[in-house]
Amino acid sequence: MELFESLKQKIASKGLKIVFPEGTDARILGAANRLNADGLITPVFIGNVSEVTETLISRGINPEGFEIYDPENCGRFEKMTELFVERRKGKVTEEQAKEILKDPNYFGTMLVFMGIADGMVSGAVHSTADTVRPALQIIKTKPGVRSVSGAFIMVRGRDDNEKYVFGDCAINIKPDAATLADIAVASAETAALFDIDPKVAMLSFSTKGSGKSEDVDRVVEASNLVKEAHPEIALDGELQFDAAFVPAVARQKAPDSEVAGKANVFIFPDIQAGNIGYKIAQRLGNFEAIGPILQGLNAPVSDLSRGCNEEDVYKLSIITAAQALNK
Repeated sequence: MELFESLKQKIASKGLKIVFPEGTDARILGAANRLNADGLITPVFIGNVSEVTETLISRGINPEGFEIYDPENCGRFEKMTELFVERRKGKVTEEQAKEILKDPNYFGTMLVFMGIADGMVSGAVHSTADTVRPALQIIKTKPGVRSVSGAFIMVRGRDDNEKYVFGDCAINIKPDAATLADIAVASAETAALFDIDPKVAMLSFSTKGSGKSEDVDRVVEASNLVKEAHPEIALDGELQFDAAFVPAVARQKAPDSEVAGKANVFIFPDIQAGNIGYKIAQRLGNFEAIGPILQGLNAPVSDLSRGCNEEDVYKLSIITAAQALNK
């Protein structure tokens, strides 16, 4: 079954609510309208209720089925302020919190934290930092997880018969061994969400000691950390990409590996390799790159590219809802 058809079946009629802090953007409006019409989610917009409603109507969108929250006139604002001050552990005053929470990304993230919404999609007009910072400050990472990471689902072929996970391609510039281990575990969980049986390759320029450097040692250490903490995950490293992906090369370079030659989740040693790798696959290999999908948070917040189109918003919202269903 095509990837998004499978996800849509999972989330349909589950009553999931996704916050869109950028509700005046045409791409967001179009995608949210489709998501609502398809019965997949309830879109939650932020702003003056009359103004947002008029904007929807002017675009030919029926506002029925949408929820709208106005930070300037919200019955939950005092409670929200109290929770935010508590969450920031004294780093902001009550007055500072009230100003901060007028920002749509912060307000939207608090709606998720308070359970009023199930996830948030932002980034069409905001930077990654503007989207991720509130999530890190309010929602925070899952217990035992050190950092948030960004993965891409790489899809190609009829009925999406080729599906892979690439991580981290978006957040951590040069992760240490413990962070690399977090990325591997989170990426395996993301793969399972998309019905991919994860076989995780920790990538390097070296395979099983063929190269020597501190960078190789870091990948080996990360691999060992995952194997110790999560023996249920099929993972191996360090592996060069050809050893991880090509069975004939795997037989030569890593004949005893249960992952080499079969990998479908690829963990890059740093963001340079990850970012370059996914864009090469996208541009030369004709893969569709879906993401980045933020991993490791207690609740899903997704970061759009500012160059996104309506279809990107629609798809990432479906992914966010699916994450919420499986958190």
